[in-house]
Amino acid sequence: MATTQIDAPAPEAEFGDFVALLKPRVMSLVVFTAFVGLWVAPVPVHPVIAFCSVLFIALGGGASGALNMWYDADIDSVMRRTASRPIPAGLVKPGDALGLGLALSGVSVMMLGLAANWVAAGLLAFTIFFYAVVYTIWLKRSTPQNIVIGGAAGALPPMIGWACATGGISIESLLMFALIFFWTPPHFWALALFMKDDYRDAGVPMLTVTHGRTSTRRHIFAYTLVLAPFAIWLGFTSVGGPLYLAVALVLNALFIHGGWRILRRSDTTAAADGYAVEKRYFRLSLYYTFLHFLALLIQHGLGGW
Repeated sequence: MATTQIDAPAPEAEFGDFVALLKPRVMSLVVFTAFVGLWVAPVPVHPVIAFCSVLFIALGGGASGALNMWYDADIDSVMRRTASRPIPAGLVKPGDALGLGLALSGVSVMMLGLAANWVAAGLLAFTIFFYAVVYTIWLKRSTPQNIVIGGAAGALPPMIGWACATGGISIESLLMFALIFFWTPPHFWALALFMKDDYRDAGVPMLTVTHGRTSTRRHIFAYTLVLAPFAIWLGFTSVGGPLYLAVALVLNALFIHGGWRILRRSDTTAAADGYAVEKRYFRLSLYYTFLHFLALLIQHGLGGW
């Protein structure tokens, strides 16, 4: 007797699946750096306006994440660390992710303009466009400089927060931008050193794939040297002070030392110990930006001391 196979229905998307589209872990850094940029600005902001501003910046960051996941679903399905994301896992339809990203983009930009000012809203709109179109659609699949140029999107939130308070741009907000901008390449290249196969299999021209690990190590060390002066310079502006400077000096000494250790490694040595040094450097990079901005926040709370 023949049996009829009935396909199991596709699982329905849950609220948590749509939240995952917004890349909440990435959004947490966006929210924190935007909040610090707003809070350390020289113009006081009403707490309600500050809360609304950070909320709409977070929604804009989430919109970028949803649009990125919509376009990169084919790549995400190949890479081990992204295969469980909602779209490749079959939990959310690509069209729903696109609709969510576009809707949140419009709402976040419009509401930030109404809650704060249109300079901040314009910067948020540019950030979403840059991440979704310039980085995700254009740069990511076409050049090994993808993460260098594309890193500008992740560096803009503190500038947006500063603009929410002041209505403009200053040397302080530009240096906060530079701190994140020059941190982004070594952070992601360190990850790529021990995740090279994933990027190769997905066809993403990460520097490790196009130029090899040796060249990537040189680039990591070079960027740590470029990054340090900007991070320390921020300590001599109106938002800096002795506490921030002490934190910046220690963190950048550790970052440069880590980059130097990576530079001196060979592929054979790194593979033999499971890329232990590279993984430690990557973990350090996870704390690097957070601790700099936390130091700014505490320094501001101390009244510049």
